[in-house]
Amino acid sequence: MDPAERFGALVQRQLEAYNARDAEAFAACFSADVRCQRHPDEAPFLVGRGALRDFYARERFVHAGLHARLLHRIDLGARVLDHEWVEGLPGGPREVVAIYQQGADGLIGRVWFIAPA
Repeated sequence: MDPAERFGALVQRQLEAYNARDAEAFAACFSADVRCQRHPDEAPFLVGRGALRDFYARERFVHAGLHARLLHRIDLGARVLDHEWVEGLPGGPREVVAIYQQGADGLIGRVWFIAPA
């Protein structure tokens, strides 16, 4: 299996952990120094695996109906773009694009979230 296939498999694994609402398995897919940004903001809203795990455990995984359905995936090797439909969050369902970039350690090192305005 080439490295691009492994990274795509890792992105899939984090999506499955998200849908299982498993904060530990989810966080294990990310680099220790992961940075998460909401487009077009330049500053990250989350920095570090611990902050990511705590945020998702507190703000996302507490919702029993949480589920992200993958609509389309573009695998560009060290970058993977997922177009998702997310249900079960306050405010109703949302469409989102997540861009995952592989870190030097092979885990997810950076994520950009793009949502409709």
